[in-house]
Amino acid sequence: MTTASATKISSIIERVHPSADAQHLFDALEEVLQKNQDFHRLFDAKLMRTRHQLGLPITRPTSLDNIPSEHQSSFREAYVDAAREVGQLLLEHDQLADAWAYFRTIGEPKLVRDMIDRVSIPQDPDDSFDEIMNVALYEGAHMVKGLEFLLKTHGTCNSVTTLSQLQQQMTFEERCQSAALLVRRIYEDLQHSLKSDLESRNPVVLGSASIRELMDGQDVLFAEGNYHMDVSHLHSIVGFARSLTSNDPELEQAIELCEYGSRLSETLQYPGNPPFVRYYEGHMQFLNALAGRSVEEALDWFTERMNDEAEDAGKRLVAFVILDLGQRTDQEEEALCRTAAVLGPVEEPEGFSFTTLCVEQNRLDLLEETAESRDDLIAWATARLSATNDDA
Repeated sequence: MTTASATKISSIIERVHPSADAQHLFDALEEVLQKNQDFHRLFDAKLMRTRHQLGLPITRPTSLDNIPSEHQSSFREAYVDAAREVGQLLLEHDQLADAWAYFRTIGEPKLVRDMIDRVSIPQDPDDSFDEIMNVALYEGAHMVKGLEFLLKTHGTCNSVTTLSQLQQQMTFEERCQSAALLVRRIYEDLQHSLKSDLESRNPVVLGSASIRELMDGQDVLFAEGNYHMDVSHLHSIVGFARSLTSNDPELEQAIELCEYGSRLSETLQYPGNPPFVRYYEGHMQFLNALAGRSVEEALDWFTERMNDEAEDAGKRLVAFVILDLGQRTDQEEEALCRTAAVLGPVEEPEGFSFTTLCVEQNRLDLLEETAESRDDLIAWATARLSATNDDA
């Protein structure tokens, strides 16, 4: 037995009379563990108390296995209460990573997120700050704030790479906020670079000029394959910008970034996956439609790309873009009609279901029509039966 353990046990012996009952022992146990800031063992002690009160074995006190059904509700409530209390103690002692383990388990991220929101980036980031950034970004405690920390301490390149890796783990709102963060950064960087280039040629440049205004009539900016920022960063961040909404001021900035990209030398305009092979042209169509401009024209443009695809896989990629754009521009029914022939066969158990979408949108006529064209008896029966239920 170590000296430290002996000291803790001695402290309990001093507090508990030999004839004291179990509750007095648990009181002393929790008091000593909290005093010694042994918070993980405090969690064990709290659940050991609960198990004892419920008449359950006290070994493996935090296990949720083999709890009799009549005690599951009480034990789970005690588990959540203990995790919340211990997590709060860890936060109060600046042990953010350990606290997050408890709050994540019980699905209560707010206290950790609030603490991360209050963190200021130190002048010389240290291991303690790196731990906070890792918990925020890579462990998912506050991914947008974590990306902001990364952008300010490690720059655009690392941030673009990280967002590419993590965006599928984010909610739509987090992807939107992350895209806005990076669009703002490179917009400001490009704006500064364009001003510097123009000032080197002509000292009279409006300080508040937008990227669009700076480029207007200035073909010289792009002469001989000239560029003003890392074009791979531009390519990635324009792609992220498809997560923006019409309410985001960064949407207009993203459109101007597309306009800049479209004026670069063709060798610097890297193609994307369908329908963004003509990368900046496609993104201008998509983002302008999100902004409420030329929505029908954009749907026509993407529909043409879909029809031009030779392979079914390519057609489906474009069809999902059309459907996404339609849903986000109040043109879902129109988009559904345009993509029905391509997406009609798609029935993913854990993903997209054309049948489900048609039922939700009350387009049973479209479902029945596409089912007949494919001789799909199940989809056809779903349309007929759903219509019968509606008529009942």
